[in-house]
Amino acid sequence: MSEIEMNRRKFMLLTGATLAAGCVAGSPLYAGERKLKNISIQLYTVRDHMKNSVSETLKAIAGFGYSEVEFAGYFGHSPKDIKSMLADVGLKPVSSHVGINEFRKDMSATLDHAAEVGHDYISIPFLNKKERTLDHYKAHADFFNKIGEEANKRGLRFGYHNHQFEFEVTDGVTPYDLLLERIDADKMQFTMDLFWIREAGRDPFDYFAKHPGRFEQCHVKDMTASGEMVAVGAGEIDFAKIFAASEQAGFKHYHVEHDRPTDSFASAKTSADHLKKLTF
Repeated sequence: MSEIEMNRRKFMLLTGATLAAGCVAGSPLYAGERKLKNISIQLYTVRDHMKNSVSETLKAIAGFGYSEVEFAGYFGHSPKDIKSMLADVGLKPVSSHVGINEFRKDMSATLDHAAEVGHDYISIPFLNKKERTLDHYKAHADFFNKIGEEANKRGLRFGYHNHQFEFEVTDGVTPYDLLLERIDADKMQFTMDLFWIREAGRDPFDYFAKHPGRFEQCHVKDMTASGEMVAVGAGEIDFAKIFAASEQAGFKHYHVEHDRPTDSFASAKTSADHLKKLTF
């Protein structure tokens, strides 16, 4: 059995035990009375359509029932153009993913563009493999504090989005924990990717308890028992249970994402339809 599979099974045992304990105690972890007020999508999901027409893609996304979006590039358009396209279809540009090298190249311009579009958040989505040593993570933490300080001056919140590699223990240290501990809470929030933290075999509820309020956004992507990424509702991740802990986690925005859909529009619509009906 691979380490990933062992971690995944451990995660299922932990979360199953937590749910059972809540039910035995007579106070269910979620009552099924709430719904998401706004549903967002990370536009990386529909990047194939974004390449052809940003305006038509945004129109389709609004038609699926999304009210918010998170960008992953503007596909050659200016902030002014993007802002106009969003206004035409009534979508709010909550967040944007921008690579770390863009901040290194010109931090001020990168943040200014995000503010001009109207984002509330700007986040780093990924780190290349060569930048994942403990020394790198320590340097990243220092750099992220600086970005966060500059972002705050513009009314922006700076963030970081995880994959599974941040949970790989190195010399007794979990990089994700290192970032949480070394970065000031007022300088950076975390976007918890609910697929990748499960892939890593970690329990999100542990992080909610240890770092309440640090996770202002989440990526909502589903996983089958075999580990396949699927549209939301087609897998077995218990989103109702997770969303019920939104206040503790700090969740304010819920971004649907699928990294590699066979039909991106179909995946986006299926996910939105499921979340519109979900109660927690």
